[in-house]
Amino acid sequence: MSLEDGTEFLFTSESVNEGHPDKICDQVSDAILDACTKDDENSRVACETCTKTGMVMIFGEISTAATVNYEQVIRDTIKEIGYDDPGKGLDYNTMNVIVAVEEQSPDIAQSVDSRTGNVEDIGAGDQGIMFGYATDETDELMPLTHLLATSIGARLTEVRKKGILDWVRPDGKTQVTVEYKVEGGRPVPQRVHTVVISTQHSEDVTLEKIREDLLEHVIKPVVPAKYLDDKTIYHLNPSGRFVIGGPHGDAGLTGRKIIIDTYGGWGAHGGGAFSGKDTTKVDRSAAYAARWVAKSLVAAGLCHRVLVQLSYAIGVAHPLSVFVDSYGTAKTRSGKTDTELCKIVEKNFDLRPGCIQRDLNLKRPIMTKTAAYGHFGRNDPDFTWEQVKTLEI
Repeated sequence: MSLEDGTEFLFTSESVNEGHPDKICDQVSDAILDACTKDDENSRVACETCTKTGMVMIFGEISTAATVNYEQVIRDTIKEIGYDDPGKGLDYNTMNVIVAVEEQSPDIAQSVDSRTGNVEDIGAGDQGIMFGYATDETDELMPLTHLLATSIGARLTEVRKKGILDWVRPDGKTQVTVEYKVEGGRPVPQRVHTVVISTQHSEDVTLEKIREDLLEHVIKPVVPAKYLDDKTIYHLNPSGRFVIGGPHGDAGLTGRKIIIDTYGGWGAHGGGAFSGKDTTKVDRSAAYAARWVAKSLVAAGLCHRVLVQLSYAIGVAHPLSVFVDSYGTAKTRSGKTDTELCKIVEKNFDLRPGCIQRDLNLKRPIMTKTAAYGHFGRNDPDFTWEQVKTLEI
């Protein structure tokens, strides 16, 4: 889809904090994965987590040579998030922990494992479609709406853990609406239209103070001043009260925040969640590779923004299809067609699952930190899929 120059529109992205019940579950699942891969990089992990008042449960399939105290990993993760009192919605020390884990089905294992011993021959862990997206509207090559919503959420956690705002509790949600104008066939951010923050808080703080503190200590340090004006709308704790939070206020489940994890509604999503899955699962590894591809294309000046789709079949190494859509911006930026971009991708990237694992060094215990505040657009050397590849064109 291409957009007509001069068109103005609003677009919104949301995010949730690490203390949100669904995000708790993503972090627990990835902490289990990291605990397994730390001592056995070939661990096969498909770990789901659910949580409700006073309870965290993991369930799924894990095959590993590592010795892992699953209960301790779970309690440590909940403690690190900040749930140390039943009044906050969960207490890592007294909560009930349930472990219901079996080994991976041998039917799946035999279809994935390389029969030659070569990484190039490792089959995809499942069928599916995965998308990557990049845009030059920010330095991170991420959509501004998603970047701001995520950054505000991360700042909420920072002011809580550093004691800057001692009334903030772990659970919270953010949302940012940006006004865009189409210039040269691409959406260009003009201003922040609306900011929404709902954060859990202690009993002894007034709504007036909450709103003053959120504006001064959370929003203004994060959102560039050039995007804020006297018309910007703020909905800060619009419900008026948010004391009951965490798993006490809402049930949580792994994989329910897939848009927050990716591009905030821009581009597309194949439906597969990331957390708790080792990287033979292309839901995760191929989505990382698709972002790597998309970011490299934009960084190379071949297009202003781009969507990359990959598809796989279980047990088959090579992707079934590779699709590139630059929304018409390849023509305006580099003079190339999307078909030519696709050929550049196929020339520069080996998108077989084993090669993705190898080239992005994915068999490391670094996944827990991906499980909150986005898997993409992060300035962290462990996020290897964010390191632009120099393309042979």
